Amino acid sequence: MTKKTQAEKTQAAVTRRRFTQLAAAAAVTPLIGAPRIARGQAAAHVVVIGGGFGGATAAKYLKKGAPDLKVTLVEPNDSFITCPYSNLVLGGWRDLASITHSYDQLRDRWGIEHAREAATGIDADSRSVMLASGATLTYDRLIVSPGIDLRPPEDGGIAGYDEAAHEIMPHAWKPGAQTLLLRSQLEAMEDGGLFVLTAPPNPFRCPPGPYERVSMIADYFKKTKPNAKILILDSKEKFSKQGLFQQGWDLFYGDMIEWVNLPNDGMVVEVDPATRTLITDFGMEHQADVANVVPPQYAKAIARNSGLADASGWCPVDGRTFESTLLPGVHVVGDAAIASPMPKSGFAANSQGKTAAAAAIALLEGNELANPAWVNTCYSHIAPDYAISVAGVYKATDEGIISVDGSGGVSPMEAGEASRKLESVYADGWYDSITADMFT
Repeated sequence: MTKKTQAEKTQAAVTRRRFTQLAAAAAVTPLIGAPRIARGQAAAHVVVIGGGFGGATAAKYLKKGAPDLKVTLVEPNDSFITCPYSNLVLGGWRDLASITHSYDQLRDRWGIEHAREAATGIDADSRSVMLASGATLTYDRLIVSPGIDLRPPEDGGIAGYDEAAHEIMPHAWKPGAQTLLLRSQLEAMEDGGLFVLTAPPNPFRCPPGPYERVSMIADYFKKTKPNAKILILDSKEKFSKQGLFQQGWDLFYGDMIEWVNLPNDGMVVEVDPATRTLITDFGMEHQADVANVVPPQYAKAIARNSGLADASGWCPVDGRTFESTLLPGVHVVGDAAIASPMPKSGFAANSQGKTAAAAAIALLEGNELANPAWVNTCYSHIAPDYAISVAGVYKATDEGIISVDGSGGVSPMEAGEASRKLESVYADGWYDSITADMFT
C-alpha cells in the first residue's frame, strides 16, 4: 500500500476518536447513572467465556463500569487474532503479528483474571462453568461470546469437508494457522491456476468477508500471477455490497473474477479433497488448484451443548440485555447470538459486549435498564487505497432489535477515487480504534 500523507493520518486519528465517541454513546447507555458495587461487600463475580470482539470488550467494560467486580475471562489462547484484516494477510498487505492482540493488557490494566483453558460446560442451575482441567468457576452473571463452529458434513455441512479436508482445502474463517496455510497455497500456485472460493448461505460470520477476500487475492494475483483466475461459487442469490464489489472488480481486475450464484448452480454440496474438486447441487464439477471452502456455520459447541442454542444452531437473546431467552442469568453476544438485523460482525459484537456488561452490572445492583441502541460499520478493501463500507443503526424495542428508519446505507456507487481512498483510511482508523477499545 502507498504511504499515507499527514492529512490522511490526521483524518485517521479523527476517525478513531469518532469511533470511540459513537461506540461508547450507542452501546453503553445503561451504564449512565449506575452506582458502583458497594465497597466492603463481597464482590460479585462475572465470568466471560470467549475473548473475541464480544467477550474481550465485555470483560473490559465490566471492570470499567464497576471496578469492584471480580471478572474472569475464560479463554484458552494468550492472544486474539482478528478475523477483520485477516484477508489483508492473505493479500500480502499485512502479516499475522499485526492483527494479533495480547490479553495481558486486560489483566495488567484492568485487573481481569484470565483462565487460560476452554470452557466445557455451563450449569445454569448451580451458576457454574466447567473447565477443561476439571475445575469449576461459579458466577453471579455469565457472558458467553463463543464465536462459531463450521458445520461438519453430518450436521448440515458440505459432504466430504471434514477436519482432514480443512488441511487441504482451508476455510481460513478462523484466523491463525488456517490463514497462513491458505496464504502458503496461494504463493505456491502457478500462474494460470484456478482459485475457487465457496461462499456459505446466510447467516454466517462477516457477510462481506468472502468478497473482500477475493479482492485481496485478486490484488495479489494481479501483481504476481496475472494469468490466474478466481471463481466464486455462492450459496446465495446476492451478497452484501454486491454492486460496489463488482464495480471495483471490473475496475481493477477485469475478467479475472467470476461469480456464480445460487440460481446458476453456485451451491457446493460436496468436495473431494484428494483432487481439490468441488461438486455443485446440479452435479457440476470444478477442479481447483487452490480451494478455499467456507462452509455453513452455527454457534460454537459450548453454546449448543449447554442449552443456549435453539433448533437453528444460534442463540436467541433479549435484545435489551442480550440475556439468553433459554438460560436465565446468561448473556450471549457476538456471532453466536440471534441479533438480526444486526450483522455477525466485529463491530456488532463489540457493541453487544458493552450492552451485556452494562446490563449485568445493572441487574446485579437492581438498577433500571435503559433501551440500548447500536451503530455498525463494516469496511471492505477492494484494492490499494480503495475501500467501501456499509453502515447501520439499530435499537431495541418490545418486538426485538430493529433497524432505525432512514439510518445507515452503503458507499455511493458514483463516488470518485478520492472518496474510495478516504474510505481506506477510515477502515484503518476503524481497525486501530476498535482493537484499542477492546484492550487498552
